[in-house]
Amino acid sequence: MKELIEKRNAMLDELDGILAKAKTETRAFDEAELARITEVKAEIAKIDATIKIEEEVRNLEKGTVVQAGATPTEAEVRALAIEKEERDFVELLVEGRAVNFPAGTNGSVIPVTIANKIIARVKELSPLYALATKYDVKGALNIPAYNWQDHTTAYQGAEFTAVSASAGTFTNVQLNGFVLGSLALISKSLINRTDIDVVPFVVEQIAMSIANFLENELINGTVASAKLQGLVTVASESQFAGATTLVITDVELVKMKNKLKSVYQGSASWLMHPDTLSYIQTLKDTTGRFLIGNDLSADGGHILLGKPVMLSDNMPLNGVGKFPIFYGDFSALHVKVEQGVEVQVLLEKYAEQHALGVVAWASMDSKVVEPQKILGYLGK
Repeated sequence: MKELIEKRNAMLDELDGILAKAKTETRAFDEAELARITEVKAEIAKIDATIKIEEEVRNLEKGTVVQAGATPTEAEVRALAIEKEERDFVELLVEGRAVNFPAGTNGSVIPVTIANKIIARVKELSPLYALATKYDVKGALNIPAYNWQDHTTAYQGAEFTAVSASAGTFTNVQLNGFVLGSLALISKSLINRTDIDVVPFVVEQIAMSIANFLENELINGTVASAKLQGLVTVASESQFAGATTLVITDVELVKMKNKLKSVYQGSASWLMHPDTLSYIQTLKDTTGRFLIGNDLSADGGHILLGKPVMLSDNMPLNGVGKFPIFYGDFSALHVKVEQGVEVQVLLEKYAEQHALGVVAWASMDSKVVEPQKILGYLGK
């Protein structure tokens, strides 16, 4: 429709030019001009008819063909709902109309399927978030925490004597909801191109921003009351202290790995900055041989001491009081991400930049609930 309107406007400009030329020369239209005017008017009439029909068709809803006696499956009904919602979302971006979307409490538009796609893509982009224990609940969440290592099992002793009581106790860890927003600016020129699928582009841009922010918080979050807490908050008993300033040795890596209880080794992996992995892979003995089995003739993947390595640019490098390496089962990190993400389209704010904004609001929180599953290398 956009191209037809532009073509119609160009023809009107042409008619204005013919009329202005005749007026300037104070004469009647010649035969060529009359023929062209008739031709343009006919073409404009066709365009007007086409636009009218297109608008009428747009307002019609497609019916669903169902066999006699057959009931659409839940999957089919959901697929049709998703298709319609995404079509409405594209219409909102292109034409600024949001008549088919419900409004949130703050008046923003909530395309549920788009929000769900954003969260799903965040999981794909952040391996750490994918491994964490996740909750989808609204409001505060109290999680009972218990360290089985505090629980004791012993022989009964003499007959009819009581078993010694365990010192283990339950504690509660509360996950709240801290609101964060992610804004993506989308070019109107990109949106108006009919060969570009807008929805995946919008989802990708917002998801990448949220994933990067969330991963940084899951690693470096603080104990502040209004922020997410990350892996750096691991308790002192979950820390492995480096022995030499700004040096990580192969012996320390072996000891750190074996310090983790066997029950957690099956799902354990490493987490570090790419530069830290490069440092470890290039460690050599006095004869110049690689200590970690680094074979430059083959790509063994990101594996260290038989365990996978996750890389993140948000991980700190080795330094005094820093945690350049984490090892363990990262389900110890509990994350609450409410699926009720609100997506709002800002149609006018960035008009002078020939762009529109798409902002996603989410409520999240995170804490290390099971510190016994995680070890952090503390730099000296």
